[in-house]
Amino acid sequence: MSTDRPAARRRYAARMPLEERREELLDAALRVLARDGYGQLTISAIAAEAGVTRPVVYDAYGGIDPLLHALLDRTQERATAAALALIPAGGTPVDLDRWLLEAADGLLRAVEADPETWRPVLVLTDGAPPAVRERIESTLVLLRGFVADVLRTNLDPETDLDVEVVAHSLVALVQEFARLLLAKPDEYPKERLLAAYAGMLALRRRT
Repeated sequence: MSTDRPAARRRYAARMPLEERREELLDAALRVLARDGYGQLTISAIAAEAGVTRPVVYDAYGGIDPLLHALLDRTQERATAAALALIPAGGTPVDLDRWLLEAADGLLRAVEADPETWRPVLVLTDGAPPAVRERIESTLVLLRGFVADVLRTNLDPETDLDVEVVAHSLVALVQEFARLLLAKPDEYPKERLLAAYAGMLALRRRT
């Protein structure tokens, strides 16, 4: 009597619509990035994280570069949407200090709610491919433009303040706050960061 056991059947990923599969793979890629960094983002790593075979990943994206570009597209769309939600419609005048604080609060809330999306573009930038750095910079350019528009609407037209430089500085500051929130959330909770920001705005009013 033969004692040979039947060969184990290979497990295949459940079929799903292509768009759902692509979203699943992007989510898996984000988890790999958050855990291991850009240097370990490979088709094999993404397939293992998603519980699928390498051909499934290739069928969805064709290779690592198209997948990375799709991931960057999604991240940029989310970042831009979060920023646009905070921009006053149609150049509506606002209480500038209040808006700056509320905008910082809104962006930090977005980071806090979805850290895996934001960590690769705010914290894990060392060793990132040039395409990633270029996309991050293009997103920052959009954010600076939004802030500059609000400043122009609400500052005295006769002011000699360099609005573009100020917008650049404000975005960089909130960007650093977001990095601290992601890297050391216990040491730098959102409330501490916003309190410091409010204090800086109050200090500006006294000078």
